[in-house]
Amino acid sequence: MNFYNELDKFSDKTALITENCGAISYKNLLAVADQIAGHIENRCLVFIVCKNCFESIAGYVGFQRAGVAITLVDASIDDDLFLALLETYRPKYVYMPKEGQIDGIAFESVYSFENYVLLKSVKTVEYVLHRDLNLLLTTSGSTGSRKFVRQSYKNIDSQVVALAEYLGITSDSRPITTMSMSFTYGLSIINSHFFKGALLILTDASLVDPRFWSMLKENEATTFGGVPFIYEILKKLRFERMKLPSLKYITQAGGKLNNKLTAEFAQICEEKSIDFYVMYGQTEATARISYLPCEYAQTKVGSVGIPIPGGKMWLEDNEGNRIHSAGVSGELVYQGDNVTLGYAEDYLDLAKGDENKGLLHTGDIAECDEDGFFTIVGRTKRFLKMYGSRINLDEIEQLVAEEGYDCACSGEDNELVIYLTKSKEIENIKSYISTKMKIHPSGIVVRYINKVPRNESGKILYSELA
Repeated sequence: MNFYNELDKFSDKTALITENCGAISYKNLLAVADQIAGHIENRCLVFIVCKNCFESIAGYVGFQRAGVAITLVDASIDDDLFLALLETYRPKYVYMPKEGQIDGIAFESVYSFENYVLLKSVKTVEYVLHRDLNLLLTTSGSTGSRKFVRQSYKNIDSQVVALAEYLGITSDSRPITTMSMSFTYGLSIINSHFFKGALLILTDASLVDPRFWSMLKENEATTFGGVPFIYEILKKLRFERMKLPSLKYITQAGGKLNNKLTAEFAQICEEKSIDFYVMYGQTEATARISYLPCEYAQTKVGSVGIPIPGGKMWLEDNEGNRIHSAGVSGELVYQGDNVTLGYAEDYLDLAKGDENKGLLHTGDIAECDEDGFFTIVGRTKRFLKMYGSRINLDEIEQLVAEEGYDCACSGEDNELVIYLTKSKEIENIKSYISTKMKIHPSGIVVRYINKVPRNESGKILYSELA
């Protein structure tokens, strides 16, 4: 099943409202979408360079309906990293903004729509795509990681059903975009609302841009989602003073929001009669794993709540035994139809089937209270959440090493710490990583150390860095 093939039943409803194109019906959206996808010759891999615009959405919908495998990358991706992805995955087509085209890539134009162009590779490589493969999404936001998560049609369908159920999404819902569609959280909002025939308000304006609030108010948005950084912006903008009568609920995911700010927004939302949902998820689970029902927003601050409909969660100790006692920490394990197929690191991996079999060891350490609500208390894996995007510390180390420097990386959410053995290069490395990984410089700290501590086998002793 692919619910995008059933969108024709909403033909008379409005699908999109954009800044440049105005209101667009499902009928018109599908006509454009199918026209774009009609230039794809057969099932193959297509890259979409994403922006929050009509062209990007139309391409995505069309490729979904055509049954091709889709890779989403953000339009802000570094050119060198994008070229590396093209070389690693060898897509047959690339659908991208005209102004974003890179000189010298072996693609030719086969169709254009407004500000986007569909490019076909002139040096195709034949390889197998598994029949269940629907989407490839990076776990690292716009950072260009070559490791992608393989999502199936069943993953997407099960996720939209669950989201629509616990959020009460209907055809009258009106979400406004706050994140890139290449980000699993942002895409889950698009998928789940199209599933119900809702209206999507498209804007690339940030929350500090008056255009965003004009779009929200003029088009009576009912909901939006945000990573922790977005909620920090909302606090600075004094969200509590805003008059937004159309807003029914807001969601928070993409990293842990500190408890003080969570409690503050829970209180603000209660006063405004807005439902506030804190959620937890991973790209490996097609976005969502759990949610905190809005009625518990103030009484269980810090909790990621209960499993989404159709999912199961439990904790395991270091030996893999289930933990049944409340208040005892262990690795959070999730089971559900939204658990993805596995990873891909090049085009040969796209032939692989379901390696996870519906089971995901999240790498997060959690506790469960007596009411069955879970709280994340730590991590077992080496990654950080930087303003909503997941950053792999090992990949950062590799990037710096490729520039000829020895380093080690650590840190915490929204603060990447790079330990460097070249004191004169501190500012250069900070600027380089900021540019390459699309991380604001304020979130990067580079510290000089005389030598990276390692054990006898050469592995970095991260515990000694501090």
